[in-house]
Amino acid sequence: MAAYMITSTLRRVLLVAKHASFQSRCCVASSRVQYSTVYDSNEKTFDKILIANRGEIACRVMKTCKKMGIKTVAVHSDVDASAVHVKMADEAVCVGPAPTNKSYLNMDAIMDAIRKTGSQAVHPGYGFLSENKEFAKRLAAEDVVFIGPDTHAIHAMGDKIESKLLAKAANVNVIPGFDGVVEATRVILCSGGGGKGMRIAWNDDETREGFRLSSQEAASSFGDDRLLIEKFVDNPRHIEIQVLADKHGNALWLNERECSIQRRNQKVVEEAPSTFLDPETRRAMGEQAVQLAKAVQYSSAGTVEFLVDSNKNFYFLEMNTRLQVEHPITECITGLDLVQQMIRVAKGFPLLHKQEDIPINGWAIESRVYAEDPYKSFGLPSIGRLSQYQEPIHLPKVRVDSGIQEGSDISIYYDPMISKLVTYGATRAEALQRMEAALDNYVIRGVTHNIPLLREIITHPRFISGDITTNFLPEEYPEGFKGHQLTSEGRRELVATAAALYVSAQLRSQRFLGNLRVSTTPQEQRQWELCVELEKGSHTVAVSRSGSTFTVEVDGVTVEVSGEWNLASALLPVTINRTPRVLQCLSRDAGGDITLQYLGTQFKVRVLSQLVSTLSAHMPEKVPEDTSSILRSPMPGSVVAVSVKPGDVVAEGQEICVIEAMKMQNSLIAAKAAKVKSVHCKAGETVGEGDLLVQLE
Repeated sequence: MAAYMITSTLRRVLLVAKHASFQSRCCVASSRVQYSTVYDSNEKTFDKILIANRGEIACRVMKTCKKMGIKTVAVHSDVDASAVHVKMADEAVCVGPAPTNKSYLNMDAIMDAIRKTGSQAVHPGYGFLSENKEFAKRLAAEDVVFIGPDTHAIHAMGDKIESKLLAKAANVNVIPGFDGVVEATRVILCSGGGGKGMRIAWNDDETREGFRLSSQEAASSFGDDRLLIEKFVDNPRHIEIQVLADKHGNALWLNERECSIQRRNQKVVEEAPSTFLDPETRRAMGEQAVQLAKAVQYSSAGTVEFLVDSNKNFYFLEMNTRLQVEHPITECITGLDLVQQMIRVAKGFPLLHKQEDIPINGWAIESRVYAEDPYKSFGLPSIGRLSQYQEPIHLPKVRVDSGIQEGSDISIYYDPMISKLVTYGATRAEALQRMEAALDNYVIRGVTHNIPLLREIITHPRFISGDITTNFLPEEYPEGFKGHQLTSEGRRELVATAAALYVSAQLRSQRFLGNLRVSTTPQEQRQWELCVELEKGSHTVAVSRSGSTFTVEVDGVTVEVSGEWNLASALLPVTINRTPRVLQCLSRDAGGDITLQYLGTQFKVRVLSQLVSTLSAHMPEKVPEDTSSILRSPMPGSVVAVSVKPGDVVAEGQEICVIEAMKMQNSLIAAKAAKVKSVHCKAGETVGEGDLLVQLE
């Protein structure tokens, strides 16, 4: 008898047994991340699936396909020819050059790849063609299964105006607003998502500016520049409900995900369940999400997003008719493999579960690790090659969904996500503790990344208490993110560790193959007087050593630092005053300059002998560049528009040019009123981070 024919009572008994052992199966620390895929060999689905995507989501889909015995086909652009998802697939087809409109959005090329490989079905992942009804129609015309909902649901939920009207008709709470298209500059976009094309306007001027930029972003990202306008809900939470429905009228809600930590309307940290919802509110949101899914005859995995105010009133925001980026945390607390469920539903099988079968087991947290500079608007894209890369999968109950490896390139053409880092625990506190350790043990070199911001978020007292809204980042960091702010104790820990590391390096340089380089060298030194410079402050420290333990006196306080001191390792596990820490030595040179990653943030430290410290005081200081007269690109990207020419007079705050990176448009303004001296860029050009754009007199 097929698995889906098991009676409801027996099914629940089996699920209880399955979920009881789930904790050891979901987020296991190993080189092969384990999911809860329970494959029934008698349940035939597809022989071959093409994944119309790239990166981590393509790899994620392939892992489940392989467990189900399904062959996989990867598509790729020419610059992705050596990407991880290409190597993981059974077959791979190049579909064009790097730009997405010529490769991953190139329907003709992807349809050719389907025919060439004989693929029976296509999993679109998220983004790209995942919510494109025309693509789904073309697949259906050639009897290829689209692993997702039908075109009616994609169209209905993809248009934000129509979806709002349908939600109203299905008795789903909606945000008050104008139920039509904004025809002129009178601001939320009608299709698309991912935070692109959204602006908040507080006055007429901001409305006009927001209309212009939102229209351009929407046209660039989704080919649809229509906009709608809704009431702005101040200080809300962003909580979404995962739904799963089949082609037989069955639909379930798989609990919620808390997604309130955002920057530029894009999620940064998610967790499941939410600390805010009580069982009654959870059930009400889940039931409304299912009502909407049934109203559009939805069949697949999907997500209904809500805004929730401080009184637990919730309002429909949108429905994503695809697999969501943050789906792993739902898998961790329910034990379900959502990719497997999507494949089963696409083949026509009914759901195996009933609503009462869906558990909340433990707590899961996801941090989106991006190649971004968190000190610039909480994260502007960074590009480069991963010169060193090491995921923290040696830690228990840590899951890393990634599509890159050491040597991979992060380019301007695609989303800068490095991975989704997920930790799981029996309680929220346990999951948070594991996330802290995972971030400290994550080695990423060659690109700027957002781990400093992620670690500050998950250790912030307000986040730990669960008192969060979508305004968390601007409220807690009104002047922008500045990295971890050292306490006096933290400062002493960092100074002591830097001093101990410096001494360890000095001692190692005196040895060769474990022996002193010169046999006549006097007895090995055991005490040192050093000067450590950190954040414009100078500390005189005394260091003594006994085996692998260093005793360091900093500002009259004794700090004991011990560890293995393997200077060739990317990680530096130490114990500081009996507290275990994991630091990373990012760089050090013969001049005593050391860059340490401590509590997630990079700190530049200089360790000198007393003599060298005295002499360095006579060295001239480098005069910093006057940035008020020049405008440099804050990120790599392409120039969309240049609003000035040489000789123009600009006012302070006036727009100079617009740079687009990863489909997000950024307006760059003048820092002062001045005359334009020279312009070094033009529309359509590609620029790098730090490139000179405009010079003022």
